[in-house]
Amino acid sequence: MQRIRILSLAFLSTVAATSAALAGPFSINSMPPRPETAPSPRQAAVQGPFGGGGFLDFLFRGPFGGPGHDDRRYPADLGPGMVESPNDPSRVVMDPRYLKQAVPYDGSEPPGTIVISTRDKFLYLVQPGGRAIRYGIGVGRPGFTWAGVHQITNKREWPDWTPPDEMLKRRPDLPRHMAGGPDNPLGARAMYLGSTMYRIHGSNEPWTIGTQVSSGCIRMRNEDVIDLYGRVKVGTKVVVS
Repeated sequence: MQRIRILSLAFLSTVAATSAALAGPFSINSMPPRPETAPSPRQAAVQGPFGGGGFLDFLFRGPFGGPGHDDRRYPADLGPGMVESPNDPSRVVMDPRYLKQAVPYDGSEPPGTIVISTRDKFLYLVQPGGRAIRYGIGVGRPGFTWAGVHQITNKREWPDWTPPDEMLKRRPDLPRHMAGGPDNPLGARAMYLGSTMYRIHGSNEPWTIGTQVSSGCIRMRNEDVIDLYGRVKVGTKVVVS
């Protein structure tokens, strides 16, 4: 009988302690930590800083690291202009050929001229001393490439985009007007070429550099078009071949 009384008292003490604990304030700190799941490369790209637009960049320490190099990791199914990382075969990175760099220039155009090779997908800003700054570009898809000599007649930061009528006929699903910003197809800067409908502009799709994808405009990585924009002025000669 004595033993039954002791067990009953122990049980009642346990119930009382449990009731007191339940009556106290709820603390999230008392919950077990929720396991974190790392995003897949595709999810991380979509959930980048421009998230809702379905674009871009989650950062990583790139195999070509250092100033002036592209440290972004891109989804693995992105086609030309991308190469397998020499340090990690599971990653693809921008082909280093298309990153901004100083190169020799032996052409006839004077310093300050922009020379564009649509075949090689490079834009050159001619410098003194037989040098040029070379940038990777995206160009017009087959049937939309062109050549000629023009001048920069206007410059815009974070430009609005109004698709021309010819484009709307091909793509009636496009918006009639889009305000400038990170999701705008013209990117961070635009330089307008004479009376043509063509521009040198940025892009929120940097993986398209090195490809034929546009309707004739010359597209650059946003960081590159910002750099070029700061180096040229209205009146700059542009030679496209």
